[in-house]
Amino acid sequence: MDLHFGDSKPTDDERAAVDALLGPPESSWEGADRSDADLRWARGGREARDRRDLLLPGLHAINDRVGWISEGALDYLCRRLTVPPAEAYGVATFYAMFSVRPRPATVLHVCTDLACQAAGAAELCAGIEARLGAGVSIERSPCLGLCERAPAALAIRAGDPVRTAVSAPTTVHEAVLAATSPDSAPEEPPAAMAVPQAGSPGLTLLRRVGVVDPSSLDDYRAHGGYTALRRAFELGPAGVIREVTDSGLVGRGGAAFPTGRKWQATASQPDHPHYLVCNADESEPGTFKDRVIMEGDPYALVEAMTVAAYATGAHKGYLYLRGEYPRALHRLEHAITQARARGLLGDDVLGQGYAFDIEIRRGAGAYICGEETALFNSIEGYRGEPRSKPPFPVEKGLFGKPTVENNVETLVNVLPILTMGAPAYAAIGTEKSTGPKLFCVSGSVERPGIYELPFGATLGELLELAGVRQGLRAVLLGGAAGGFVRADELGIPLTFEGTREAGTTLGSGVVMAFDDTVPLPRLLLRIAEFFRDESCGQCVPCRVGTVRQEEALHRIVERTGAAAADDIALLREVGRAMRDASICGLGQTAWNAVESAIDRLGAYE
Repeated sequence: MDLHFGDSKPTDDERAAVDALLGPPESSWEGADRSDADLRWARGGREARDRRDLLLPGLHAINDRVGWISEGALDYLCRRLTVPPAEAYGVATFYAMFSVRPRPATVLHVCTDLACQAAGAAELCAGIEARLGAGVSIERSPCLGLCERAPAALAIRAGDPVRTAVSAPTTVHEAVLAATSPDSAPEEPPAAMAVPQAGSPGLTLLRRVGVVDPSSLDDYRAHGGYTALRRAFELGPAGVIREVTDSGLVGRGGAAFPTGRKWQATASQPDHPHYLVCNADESEPGTFKDRVIMEGDPYALVEAMTVAAYATGAHKGYLYLRGEYPRALHRLEHAITQARARGLLGDDVLGQGYAFDIEIRRGAGAYICGEETALFNSIEGYRGEPRSKPPFPVEKGLFGKPTVENNVETLVNVLPILTMGAPAYAAIGTEKSTGPKLFCVSGSVERPGIYELPFGATLGELLELAGVRQGLRAVLLGGAAGGFVRADELGIPLTFEGTREAGTTLGSGVVMAFDDTVPLPRLLLRIAEFFRDESCGQCVPCRVGTVRQEEALHRIVERTGAAAADDIALLREVGRAMRDASICGLGQTAWNAVESAIDRLGAYE
């Protein structure tokens, strides 16, 4: 592709897709018909450069309308935003959900990641490929966040409007139906089906899922909604931060950083404006808790973001939602619209003189964008590559301004903190890990789904609730970036400190059980393939190390014993290099699961 402005022209559909987002062009410099005034001066460049952050939504608009991004469409979008085509091409090719080569209007994404692989994804893909013709593009996808309903498929048909169909658990026939007739595909089961405890007394974070109509703001308010926000206005920003700090809440995305300290650091920055970013790009294989909350209790997230923004002095919030969650997108768009119409978002929230609004930004298939600074780059219209720290986001985050970033689970924990009070919240769990925790249980269990337990419950207690099957061989904690534990280690307490002492990690709460029918070497190879695919390539240790790790595991799968010893030694050397020298957590954790499988499970003995 020529990376300069070229002669390729957008089609009428491509032009309409961009104009629907950006409005009609004002001059020929932006792609309108030439006028005499345009020959005398250029207009709109400065304003267009300030809209660089609309590059990702623009790429989505084209891809949704046509199914792929042509040279003419990219050229037109670049003219509208005054973005160099080379940079826009680099962004478009960064994301797995976009294509810069012609492809059919319908794309069927079939998950081949850990839970789906254990549920027969390879055979499913083979059957689908044998049934579907050239009119559908079949793409083997990383985790779709539907692990409780594995195996899973997502069909996307471009058009105006774009149509989607989720099929999970799916069969060859159902996946083919979703791809060929997305409007005729069976409706997804309600979000409550992913919560085996739905409706049980004693739940805190999940108490409304399956009980409240997720589309009804009145129903949400009738079940305690917006009580926390009213309490926040009574306490004031400093009081809210004090409550969150005293509660002991730490980030639920895996890093476990104290939330109150992060909020205080952002609120105290003299530079303005401040921003709030909700990280809803959960792409860790085995993780689906944020999806269930957004689908089953979307107003809770809207309220929690409003509380967080008020406490930290932010007036604009961005909700970065992974692109593979169409139902969560629709639910949140509706919730934000209703909240805005009822005075719960906008220029005067609840009549308190505080202005705050939320904008949804869709991801496009990049696991690395779950890293906070990569997420900022993605929103700003750049490749989703992590930034070096310091400076930290609380000082210079989104658009170079102080930013607080939290994931969905962390934010919704703020609501019970304010309604029940910090002491009562801190009394749940343990001294160092306070409050309730959501666990994503999948794999070889009878009742996969999201479970809410207080910190301190053991792994065995959680698996007993989920109905672990006979022949349990191993449990993966923390997802692909986590570690394996043996079947005789189920007494591990599910706390940050407890898993750390046991030599593993809690991560974001992934618990994947595997029985003795699952071929462990193939599972480890899939983990290596995942990290190789998802590495952004910015730093050498990760870019090269993930490839070398996958190559070594390919060789080991074909041989065992003494013949594999050299490759295991190589894996250890590469793993140490990635852990010590990679820029971000992806490379630093890419070796964790493989190392634990070798050392704790004897995977290649």
